[in-house]
Amino acid sequence: MLERRDVLKIGLGGLAAGMNGLFQTGGNRIDSAFAQAAPPPGFAFGDAAPFQADMVKDAARALAQASFKPIPTDLPGPFRNLSYDDYVAIRGKPGTALWINEKLGFALEPLHRGFIFSSRVDINIVAQGQARRLIYDPSLYDFGKLTLRGDIGDIGFSGFRILTPQDGKGFAEIATFQGASFFRAVAQGQNPGTMARALSINTADPRGEEFPTVRTYWIERPSLADDTLVIHALLDSESVSGAYRFTLRPGEATIIDTECTLCPRANVDNFGLATMSATVVSDAIDHRRPDDVRAILAEIGGIQMSTGQNEWIWRPTSNRETLQISTFVDQHPRGFGFLQRDREFDHYQDDDQHWELRPSLWIEPLGDWGAGGVQLIEIPSDSESNDNIIAYWRPHDPLTAGNETSFAYRQFWCWYPPEQPALAIVTDTRAGRGSSGRRRRFLVEFTGDALGDAQQSQTVKPMLSASPGTITSLQQFSLPSEKIFRVLFELDPGSEASSEMRLRLEANAQPVSETWLYRWTH
Repeated sequence: MLERRDVLKIGLGGLAAGMNGLFQTGGNRIDSAFAQAAPPPGFAFGDAAPFQADMVKDAARALAQASFKPIPTDLPGPFRNLSYDDYVAIRGKPGTALWINEKLGFALEPLHRGFIFSSRVDINIVAQGQARRLIYDPSLYDFGKLTLRGDIGDIGFSGFRILTPQDGKGFAEIATFQGASFFRAVAQGQNPGTMARALSINTADPRGEEFPTVRTYWIERPSLADDTLVIHALLDSESVSGAYRFTLRPGEATIIDTECTLCPRANVDNFGLATMSATVVSDAIDHRRPDDVRAILAEIGGIQMSTGQNEWIWRPTSNRETLQISTFVDQHPRGFGFLQRDREFDHYQDDDQHWELRPSLWIEPLGDWGAGGVQLIEIPSDSESNDNIIAYWRPHDPLTAGNETSFAYRQFWCWYPPEQPALAIVTDTRAGRGSSGRRRRFLVEFTGDALGDAQQSQTVKPMLSASPGTITSLQQFSLPSEKIFRVLFELDPGSEASSEMRLRLEANAQPVSETWLYRWTH
């Protein structure tokens, strides 16, 4: 079921657009290439057309050489101006998902247009080197209270949901692609949370953000033996077109390998790869929280980074009073991602949203990404329906019109990242009023095996700095029996409006913890 908060989150990224002119097929004849995969009642396909992955790149190049043309968003009368309740009442009928009755390891549920998803995206199914466009058929859907009259034609779809069998308990959602270039996934047992985006342009830029959209998808018919689902996508925007290939592999973590070739039609100096967004409304740091019975409203606790210099960094995320943009400059990054480290229900007390069950999303670059930086954007918000924390890799070199650029990376939608530091990690950050004036008191808790040795813990020292500002009242508390080390201190910012703080535990001049970073703002 598509929840209200999920619909609104996807809507932040704009709407998906349909393909217009490239790789279009019509008709409804089923030929031998699809005979082995007969669709369930209600599905129809267009005529077969040859398909190879390189054809998507060719289409992206062709788009980049032409002027950008937005896709119209007009819909038949019954689907115009749908309310949220009307839209979520439109559901696929039980048993109608593509491949649901085949033992392929996946099922595909095309998503209806309407509400904030008014734009069309075409979905093609690929089998034996032939692509057929999936034709819209209202018999696939239960429309709730809506009444359809007459033939509304082939209005296409807004995206699709991917389902996988769950240990004999039927099928469950594992990923959804819907809205602009947004998509999300979960690991087994998780609730949807953090959202990914294929490409971001001018995010939080005074010039205004640009939202690339996927015009067309080509989805390869899966094989149970491979246990993978391959999705090709043609992306387009005012400045950039692109060819994407997503390879999805379910398991304890859901892994999505992303390969992209970007074809700029204009110069772009501010763009982001592996973009992710999440919601943080209240936390234990800034206390900017609504009057709510729940203690914490947060899909993530922070962003972790593994730098090209082999340093592990943890930066808590927070709902800020003003827009904050932070860039962590790096070369050849090893990984970064939004993590939900706190998995204790009692810390959230939310029987409906279950923030503790939201996925962590870890990005592993494939190939050399060169110079650039992880950019973190924190946006003030009072709504748990809005994604207000955004992060991505911003390459140092801009995109130049006429010059193609390719990147690849692996996403882990997981409970815990596949690679973790062999160091103590930050398990809690708290802040409150200091002893006087504008001072703020902070408590940072580290947990790790290295802190469980009572003798070694005596040599552990917190290396703490603030710029600008002064650190005062520094105290440290070692709890070897619990493998915990806590650092309590005050920040005296003087007359400054912000301060960058840095903390790491060391023993014998060697790090025994990841590096904690935080920006205090007035």
